[in-house]
Amino acid sequence: MPVKPTACLALADGTLFYGKGFGATGMRVAELCFNTSMTGYQEIMTDPSYAGQIVTFTFPHIGNTGVTPEDDETADPVAEGIIVKWDPTEPSNWRATGDLVSWLDKTGRIGMGGVDTRRLTRAIRQQGAPHVALAHDPSGSFDIEALVKAARGFPGLVGLDLARGVTCAQSYRWDEKRWVWPEGYTKREGTAPKVVALDYGAKRNILRCLASVGCDVTVMPATTTAQEVLAQNPDGVFLSNGPGDPAATGAYAVPMIQGVLAADLPVFGICLGHQMLALALGAKTVKMNHGHHGANHPVKDLESGKVEITSMNHGFTVDSQTLPKGVIETHVSLFDGSNCGIRMADRPVFSVQYHPEASPGPQDSFYLFERFADAVRARAAR
Repeated sequence: MPVKPTACLALADGTLFYGKGFGATGMRVAELCFNTSMTGYQEIMTDPSYAGQIVTFTFPHIGNTGVTPEDDETADPVAEGIIVKWDPTEPSNWRATGDLVSWLDKTGRIGMGGVDTRRLTRAIRQQGAPHVALAHDPSGSFDIEALVKAARGFPGLVGLDLARGVTCAQSYRWDEKRWVWPEGYTKREGTAPKVVALDYGAKRNILRCLASVGCDVTVMPATTTAQEVLAQNPDGVFLSNGPGDPAATGAYAVPMIQGVLAADLPVFGICLGHQMLALALGAKTVKMNHGHHGANHPVKDLESGKVEITSMNHGFTVDSQTLPKGVIETHVSLFDGSNCGIRMADRPVFSVQYHPEASPGPQDSFYLFERFADAVRARAAR
């Protein structure tokens, strides 16, 4: 006898996908994206940049390495749900402290397996990132009309400021460095140049990278003003990744960034931070058709000619045609030519669209943290 589906994914256009539900029960409404990473599903699910999204994994073996608290990029999963080809298997990894299904159930996130993820990915690429409703009911009873209506009622990410929902509640210090075998995570010690990191949804491994290159890091909330940043007397300012529309978050972040720029401090931005730095410098951002999500994206450094394999997660991009005079495009995607990096011509102010901290992904671009640290140390030595 055929097994009755226990999960349903309804797209706003009425298309339906059925499968086997796992994790939490209930319904989630979000934008659907696909991620091509072969590893790091836990880091992806806990990346605050995925707020308001459900992730389809093109790689079928999801769940096979289990989960461990060491790999969380924030305290709890942020992505609304997960779609996979095969049902998660029992974990087989020496670092695992639990399994994916139980972890999703405990953290209130829905999963669905047994889906033709190739077909779903093609639909996303051809039609753009759809608005969807994902439901998990062990009885297999679904109100299809209500699910489609819920998907159509999702407002979308354009115009949404989601950084407020994932930022820290108050400032704190960070001194944990990157994971290294066999010690694991270690602490930065001694005095170091001061960096203020604005948290628009910062991944922990970004903060670890800053500590690893010798920065004394103070993390501050997304709504922090330029006056509050400068009151810390920093030697540099970092703008983190995050979710939502950069123009919406930029309503309060751009004036802060412009105030920092007026103080002539080194600035480094990643992802949402990159987009909002571009806005602060006079450029514009646009919503992409289906975004870039994966750990295998080739990016070309236009100044050195070097090609880096990078980790990406963004649905908006900087319109390079709107970059003002004095702002140089430094990196582009070799998939579609979209902007992936900028810098000011005469100051240590730069940013990239991708994730040089990886987690998951290759570490080709770690040099960017070292470049920022060099600029911060030079500023501190004045």
